[in-house]
Amino acid sequence: MNQSNHINQKNHSSDNIPALRFPEFGGEWEKKTLSHLAKILYGKDQKQVIDENGKHPILGTGGIIGRTNQFLYDKPSVLIGRKGTIDRPVYMDTPFWTVDTLFYTEVFANTFPKWLYYKFQTINWYLYNEASGVPSLSGSTIYKIKIKIPCIAEQSKIAIFLSAVENKLTQLKQKKSLLEQYKKGVMQKIFSQEIRFKDNNGKEFPEWEIKKLGEVAEIKGGKRVPKGYSLEEKNNGFPYITVSDMENGTISLSKIRYVPLSVVETIKNYKISTNDIYISVAGTLGLVGIIPKDLENANLTENANKITNLKCDQQYLLQYLKTDRLMKLVENVSTIGAQPKLAIYAINAFSVPLPSLLEQTKIANFLFAFDVKIDHCNTQIKKTEQWKRGLLQKMFC
Repeated sequence: MNQSNHINQKNHSSDNIPALRFPEFGGEWEKKTLSHLAKILYGKDQKQVIDENGKHPILGTGGIIGRTNQFLYDKPSVLIGRKGTIDRPVYMDTPFWTVDTLFYTEVFANTFPKWLYYKFQTINWYLYNEASGVPSLSGSTIYKIKIKIPCIAEQSKIAIFLSAVENKLTQLKQKKSLLEQYKKGVMQKIFSQEIRFKDNNGKEFPEWEIKKLGEVAEIKGGKRVPKGYSLEEKNNGFPYITVSDMENGTISLSKIRYVPLSVVETIKNYKISTNDIYISVAGTLGLVGIIPKDLENANLTENANKITNLKCDQQYLLQYLKTDRLMKLVENVSTIGAQPKLAIYAINAFSVPLPSLLEQTKIANFLFAFDVKIDHCNTQIKKTEQWKRGLLQKMFC
């Protein structure tokens, strides 16, 4: 995105000039209410127009909820939730129908519609919430919101630039999705033995065995912090892993909390190693992964188990646990009480196909290569999203 080199960072004291600006534009932005930029229009009930074969989308606050051959509006428009989800503006430049929980706009000639869409992303819509229960906005309140606006030419240039950033983000997400879909298909063929690997001499590997997970590993539970004690924010060298820290097959380090020193000895036997695999067993079930080296011997929550003392390739077992077979186990045997629970006996009884150790390693390395590419996409997506947020903050005032 080399276009950013053509944006100037301004040092100024005026609140009416953005921090980042294209060099050909100068002067202060004009302050106006939204009533001068667009007309707020209400959606309508879709029951009379719904058609599953329709060519136009029917939009609700959660996205597309149906199809129709009719439309309420066919010009570029910015949509914002009237009730429910009120903080996710949508841009449409093709004909659409929208239900009555979603406002749409007729944008006036002095406003570039896509610029208004990006401006809407910078507004804290919950400041204008008019309900104590389900969040709600009113057209009259939206009309009164004051914003600063440049000339139409500058609006257009900002919108085109930010659209390029969004297109890049969309491409990265599509690439990630395609990699995930392809990997899933390959995994199905590998674990059903439709695809087989050969040894380094080109010979067939031995037939696979089917074993219970409890035969190739031990399943051990975590431990909660004793009653009356709370986890600490300050790093004291004794990290504690919770289910909310489990993310993308590893542990997010951003919100790790720590065991109080006074109870470290009490729960010292409930730790997890980088050689283990974690599995969440309460609340959100079936999250699996390996902890990073920074968390070696961290304490593990009572809402997760560790799969330890492995008699198979760690990465091979992790890849198998990422298949739909584990989720089918979760659906079939999780107990329902105050919250869903996955019992140790069910995990022990989970069937695992086991090739020879060398074939396990080949399979694990092959599938792990996909994970590396997917993680790289994730990193690029996060960086681009962060960059976009920074642009929205600095290109508007």
